[in-house]
Amino acid sequence: MPEGDTVWHTAAVLHRHLAGRTLTRCDIRVPRFATVDLAGQVTDEVFSRGKHLFIRIGAVSIHSHLKMDGSWRVAQRAVRVDHRARIILEAGAIRAVGVDLGVLEILDRDTDDAVVAHLGPDLLGEDWDPQVATANLTIDPNRKIAEVLLDQRVLAGVGNVYCNELCFVSGYLPSTPVRALGDPHRLVTRARDMLWANRSRWNRCTTGDTRAGRQLWVYGRAGQGCRRCGTRIEYDGAGERVRFWCPECQR
Repeated sequence: MPEGDTVWHTAAVLHRHLAGRTLTRCDIRVPRFATVDLAGQVTDEVFSRGKHLFIRIGAVSIHSHLKMDGSWRVAQRAVRVDHRARIILEAGAIRAVGVDLGVLEILDRDTDDAVVAHLGPDLLGEDWDPQVATANLTIDPNRKIAEVLLDQRVLAGVGNVYCNELCFVSGYLPSTPVRALGDPHRLVTRARDMLWANRSRWNRCTTGDTRAGRQLWVYGRAGQGCRRCGTRIEYDGAGERVRFWCPECQR
């Protein structure tokens, strides 16, 4: 599930492969932008902003959002291309393919930041400011913690996995109102620490144990024993977002 760390890592990999290289192929498979051909132009930079990814080439910017199932795949030309491909970029032997992208659009480079102007401080960005993020978090004390953590206008980068894990390590149920937080700044700092620690790897880990099946505290572990107390992990998938929690460790 792509979250801020995944998008940051994806942007870093794309930048390493494409930046400074001249495109030899540009195939955009979105009707609105199908006639755009950037072949012959040089890729200047690739970067992320929260869960958004930008590839700046000349006067334009390719903006994408992975949503739930999207990904960018980059390597030698052996990278597979099928009906799920929304864009194919090639620079010599390098091929980058955007697959099942939730959003793909071509923007004017000078104003591409307008699509992310609504976002809160980026947990992995140069604009990260814990004081602003804390202030955003506590604006409405009656909102549920999980709801606020997932609101990208509050802080940008947290998805459902980190939301559940943050609630666990903080000792609060996802449904707890923000007003119950003893130290909102600490929650914001933990969010930053989690994403920062995982920004350069694909398999995220919040427990400190990177062995297979040991990386997460509660997410995806419904019915299994809590790693701290052994209590059965509870699960609620009735809403838009699934919730996992330990009824003993989280109150």
